[in-house]
Amino acid sequence: MRLFSLLGLLVGTLALLQDVVASPGESEADEPVVLAIAQFPETNAFGQVVNGERNALFVAIESKEADRNVTLKNIAGSLHNAQTDRLVKNLTKTDYPIPLIEGAPLQLPFAFHSEFKPGEYKLNIWIEHVVDGKTYRVTAYDSIITVVEPESSIFDFKLLLTYVIVTGLLGGLGYYTYLTLAPQPKKRKIPQPSAPVGTVTATGAGGYQEEWIPEHHLKKAKKPKASGAVTSGDEASGVESGNEGRRRKAKK
Repeated sequence: MRLFSLLGLLVGTLALLQDVVASPGESEADEPVVLAIAQFPETNAFGQVVNGERNALFVAIESKEADRNVTLKNIAGSLHNAQTDRLVKNLTKTDYPIPLIEGAPLQLPFAFHSEFKPGEYKLNIWIEHVVDGKTYRVTAYDSIITVVEPESSIFDFKLLLTYVIVTGLLGGLGYYTYLTLAPQPKKRKIPQPSAPVGTVTATGAGGYQEEWIPEHHLKKAKKPKASGAVTSGDEASGVESGNEGRRRKAKK
């Protein structure tokens, strides 16, 4: 009896192990067949990811399921260290709730913004689709990419605009600092002439004020006339004497 019980226990254990081993194969057989391949555009054949720009890939998807409804859920990705495979950052996923029809391939864009240290990274991109309420993942891209800095040019419009803004800010700040810290120049006050105090004497026909005339000019104006000068009275007497002399000659 003990022998049969041991044999039964052994057969049950073997059957359980067979079920456990066979279950993954059955689950893999139940997984829908969906193909997905991602690639960079022809303008970026070397797979370079430029910092500060919108980097795009195109994902080609095709369903091989004729009897089941397959619906695309989203496209997502992640960036890993090329040597250690350590996760650097998960990329923002893009939702695409699109039904996948057998034999009808789709090409959908997937873009992400890069702000990473230049160097080599491992890029992993996948799609997620739903079949009978279950979500499945299919890898579309798993390769090494190179992150580079954008090429700079002195004629770049964005760079020139940045220079103008920075220069304006620095100029305004410097002018404000100068007005705040530099001493203001003092205004010179011009003294106005004060009106003379006291009586004002006016002489002559013009009515000028003698107090405003320098003394040496006044002295010159008040000098006596020369003795040899002929006055108007002398001129008149001379004319009369001349006329009398002429009359006497006429009488003779």
